[in-house]
Formats: sequence, structure tokens, C-alpha cells
Amino acid sequence: MSIAPHTLEWRPRHPTDLLQTAGSLRRGPGDPTFAAVAGEVWRTTRTVDGSATLRLTQPSPDVLRAEGWGEGAALAVAQAPELLGARDDPSGFEPRLDVLHDAHRRNPGLRIPRTAAVFEALVPAILEQKVITLQAHASWRWLLLRHGSDAPGPTPRPMKVVPTPAAWADIPTWDWHRAGVDPRRARTIVNAARFADRIDEAAGMTPEAAAARLTLFPGIGVWTVAEVAQRALGDADAVSVGDYHLSNYVGHALAGRDMTDEEMLEVLSPWAGHRYRVIRLLGAAGVRGRPRRGPRLAFVDHRAY
Repeated sequence: MSIAPHTLEWRPRHPTDLLQTAGSLRRGPGDPTFAAVAGEVWRTTRTVDGSATLRLTQPSPDVLRAEGWGEGAALAVAQAPELLGARDDPSGFEPRLDVLHDAHRRNPGLRIPRTAAVFEALVPAILEQKVITLQAHASWRWLLLRHGSDAPGPTPRPMKVVPTPAAWADIPTWDWHRAGVDPRRARTIVNAARFADRIDEAAGMTPEAAAARLTLFPGIGVWTVAEVAQRALGDADAVSVGDYHLSNYVGHALAGRDMTDEEMLEVLSPWAGHRYRVIRLLGAAGVRGRPRRGPRLAFVDHRAY
């Protein structure tokens, strides 16, 4: 393996589990921008300086290491501590319930990542609007393999870097169709790509200001904003209101019943500031939600349009 031109090693202020923390950034097992191999995490990104590949490792339980290749490697390596939760502050979190005490005890190193790459997180979130997750992941993979650039560095398998905003905007209509993306989501991504610089400014805003900025763009609502905030902004309080399954999952995990979005927010209110952390901990601990007896969101073949 070639020696990385940029490296950084640090001791996080809170216990940090590399795979749990970075894992929420992966868009399905076939994500061309993410690989987890032998306890290592490989991730590609695009910075203002160009593309970068990161190799993230945990040499010991209290040490994390980042190595980077590519034109944007210096910036990507410098951002790595935040990507692995350096800004995440769980100190005010009180589990309160037995189920959360157990989940927190079993997952002490789960941190909320912050990539600061808002537009980069926005595209896959838009792809996941109103379709099943498997379908959105398949679209993401197809588009990256077709329009992404080859990842720099000695990646463990062939990987891709996300297209530039200009390249997203130039994807032809037929390729959106071949990727299974309907015209509405395609238009939302193309329009957002034309204002990617304004969108990326949200990384330096408060959560409220960032949400106001993102929802100015057609096709971007509160669910999409929350999905972006959870990854790009490191927001431990962002709840994906409007998700097809989330309210019933939280309802059964915490209260043993179905819930509306409003009821879900009410039951999560004791953990204001950490509501997304609660959801992540429940999932990491394998806490079961609603039994899957009802109808599921159907696969829609948008290639027929």
C-alpha cells in the first residue's frame, strides 16, 4: 500500500467507535463511496480542492487515525475528527428509560458524524424521497458508477468519488430514467446542483438557519433536511419527520404502540437536543419496533416513464 501524503492521529474526547460512527454515512452495502474492510473505513469525498480518499482506522480504543490521498486530501484529513464525532457532545444526554440505559451502555462509542459536505449529503437524501431504501441505494450506485470519477489512492476495491455539482446538473434525462429516478427527484437534484455553493454554506449556520436555507429550494422539505443534518451537520437532534416507518418504530420501541409524527415528537421531547441520538442508539442496540404486518412501501419502476 502506498504511503498516504496526508495523515492525522488524534485522541477523541469521548469514547468513539469507528465503524458505528462512520457507518451512518454509507448508502447501502454497494455504496461506491464507502467501504468497511477488516475494521477499516474507506470513504471518498469531494472538497473545494478536489477529490479525496480517506482511510480511517482505530489503532487502539482511544486513538483514531486518518490517511488521505488525492487533491482534496489535506482538507479531508483535517475534517476527519469532525467526521468521526469530534463536535458531538453527549454530556447532556440522560437515558431515563431502561431500554435506553441498556442501549447506551452497550454502545458507548456511538457518535454523530459531521462531514460538513451539505450538497454531497443532499443528493442521496433526495434520491431516498418517497421510495424504498433499496431502490434509492440502487439509483445512487448506478449514478456513481456511471458519472462519478475514480477514487484516488490504494482503495481496497474500485471506488468512486461523487460528481461535481456541474456534472450532476448535466446528467441527461435518459440516465436519470435508467437509474430509476423519477422526473421530480431528478429536477430537485439538478436545481440544487446549480446552487451547490449556497447550499454548502449551511455547514456554517445554526440548525434553524440551515433548515431555512435548504427548504428555500423546491422539493426539499423537513424530512430531507433532517437526513442531511444527521450526516453533514452533526445534528444529534434531527428527527426525520415524515418517514414512512420511523414514528411507529419509535412508538413501539419506547411505548409499545403505533404513533403519529406528532406523538413521536412528544415522546421524544424529554431528550430534546439528543432525539436523533436516541433513535440511533435504539437501532444500534437492535431494539425492535412495530411488527411488520402492514403494507410496505412498494418498489416503483420509474424507468417506464
